Amino acid sequence: MPRSPIQAKGLLLSAIASGDPCVFMEPKALYRAAVEQVPTALYTLPLSKAEILKEGKNLTIVSYGHPLYTCSAAIEKAEKDFGISIELIDLRTVYPWDKECVLKSVQKTGRCLVVHESMVNAGIGAEVAASIQEDKETFLRLEAPVMRVAGWSIHMGLLFERFNIPDVARVYDKIKKAIEY
Repeated sequence: MPRSPIQAKGLLLSAIASGDPCVFMEPKALYRAAVEQVPTALYTLPLSKAEILKEGKNLTIVSYGHPLYTCSAAIEKAEKDFGISIELIDLRTVYPWDKECVLKSVQKTGRCLVVHESMVNAGIGAEVAASIQEDKETFLRLEAPVMRVAGWSIHMGLLFERFNIPDVARVYDKIKKAIEY
């Protein structure tokens, strides 16, 4: 799921070129909010390859799409308040996803927080958390349980959607909990 117009173009062209079936999701919050100059030339971004947006050593945050902006704001405040450094990873694609990148980062930091907009139950966060727990080398380096911030497990109308998706306060609270564990 792209976080910006440039990513949307690159990932969509990669999906088309792959020849495989693909579900392409776009964060509707970015339709009118994200403005960038998108190159007119043909270019692609690698599918199933995560991007480390920010290096860190005390906590890994894994996310994709629009929640990355929420994570960035929470990280800025938490780093200032707690004197820590947080690594932020953009998955870009949720299946297949870049497990190697995530595991390597969590082995380095010892902590992981997964942030996504979909319901907490059976979401991508559950898959990432399970993969971390199942990898012996990563599991043995954990200093805190893998934590998730996601949408509540309820259905609601579009009018109340903003109350359901993760916000800066919820992400900040989980960062604090992970660091203090």
